[in-house]
Amino acid sequence: MEILNSVLTWLMKKRMSQIEFFIESPHQVQTDQFNKLIGTAQHTEWGRKYEYSSIYTHATFAERVPISAYEDLFPYIDRLMKGEQNLLWPSEIKWFAKSSGTTNARSKFIPVSSEALEDCHFKGGKDLMSIFVNNNPDTKVFMGKGLSIGGSYQPGSGKQDYYCGDVSAVVMKNLPIWAQFIRTPSLDIALMDKWEEKIERMARATMEENVTSILGVPTWTIVLIQRILEITGKTTILDVWPNLEVFAHGAVAFTPYRELFTKTLIPSSSMQYMEIYNASEGFFGIQDEKGIGDMLLMLDYGVFYEFVPMEELDKEFPKALTLDQVELNKNYALIISTNAGLWRYKIGDTIKFTSLSPYRIRITGRTKHFINAFGEEVVIENAETAITKACEATGAIIRNFTAAPIYMEAAGKGGHEWAVEFITPPANLRHFKEILDRTLREINSDYDAKRYKDLALQMPVVHALPEGTFHNWLKKHNKLGGQHKVPRLSNSRDLLEDILSSISLENHL
Repeated sequence: MEILNSVLTWLMKKRMSQIEFFIESPHQVQTDQFNKLIGTAQHTEWGRKYEYSSIYTHATFAERVPISAYEDLFPYIDRLMKGEQNLLWPSEIKWFAKSSGTTNARSKFIPVSSEALEDCHFKGGKDLMSIFVNNNPDTKVFMGKGLSIGGSYQPGSGKQDYYCGDVSAVVMKNLPIWAQFIRTPSLDIALMDKWEEKIERMARATMEENVTSILGVPTWTIVLIQRILEITGKTTILDVWPNLEVFAHGAVAFTPYRELFTKTLIPSSSMQYMEIYNASEGFFGIQDEKGIGDMLLMLDYGVFYEFVPMEELDKEFPKALTLDQVELNKNYALIISTNAGLWRYKIGDTIKFTSLSPYRIRITGRTKHFINAFGEEVVIENAETAITKACEATGAIIRNFTAAPIYMEAAGKGGHEWAVEFITPPANLRHFKEILDRTLREINSDYDAKRYKDLALQMPVVHALPEGTFHNWLKKHNKLGGQHKVPRLSNSRDLLEDILSSISLENHL
């Protein structure tokens, strides 16, 4: 393993010269990415529709090609899943990354091309380790195994030859042999779809390994570590994996979990944490400096970036900026065109630039209110559908509501906490809560996965608020009036706790 560590460390360091090139010449690199994307896709159905053969500048591209939401691309994606090809991208599309749903579907299915796998997702993983090795030249990270906590995948329905699943599962299944050799657990465990059994088998398989790095979502990593500690009777995971060096995390905000990791689960001042921006649509950012959560925007992954200022977002034809036009500390909706055929795609995330040389970003939220503390991606549309169903089933009428996450404690589970002001309360608040939870599970596949057997998310807590609670809160904050509304969802507990602190709760479950 000593030789392997030396060889892989040397190879990873070689990539740094390419990273330094796009840091030094960001606009040229993005122009090259743009030209390559347009040229490659010009003979696809989409490329012919928008006459890509005569697009030479971003101005023409922005004028001719509309900014798209998932619903706009869905007819093409649906046809891809039925076996048609050369619609959005010329190479064969057989894999789809599955993420939480939108208006027309329980889940979104994002096309993943061979180019997206090789030049974006795989490259992102290699660059993550390249940056870590560059910052830690004496690392022995490749003398052990990298623990990957992923999802699952399934063959497509019907007779068509395609596969869909969590992006982590899509990536794991397609990794080259050398990468499989240095990761754990085995694919037959890593890609299981029954999470309770999967966590148990992962715990028992990996606790015998020399794990030196972890890649995963904080919430699932907590569940796995807690189970390993239960089995082994150890106090911290460093008693199990003494050579653990780095945890690369993404998908949900790490801040609420930082103290749990650094003080309880992995109490070591030498342990490093690296934030990554890895989504179903692509791999976009990697934390390149120790001690800060800002991420280097990766510019040579077959992705062309545009940025819509928030004040433009709701316009019929929003103005999208290129990299050379952005400003520091201003919120932008991220727009991407990719080597899997997502064209001017509104990914739904908002970011801000914390540095323009090099270009570093921080994820600031979603373009809509949401709860995504555990990777469940519950949006307002989900919440309103669920609470409507609960009201219909129980005869309740609501005045207003808000919801926020309950963050995991060292030995506890996460959950959602709802504060609801009823005009007509339900006869049975418990039944109301059960319908609310059941509906969310039916319409949001990510929430359903986290709720499976209470593994990461417990049954929600629902408070029935006294009459006038929201009116009084708005009045207290000088927000009475038609233009002011109580946010329905928040990924922070600040609003919920402010509301609950002002009242005496008598009815809650």
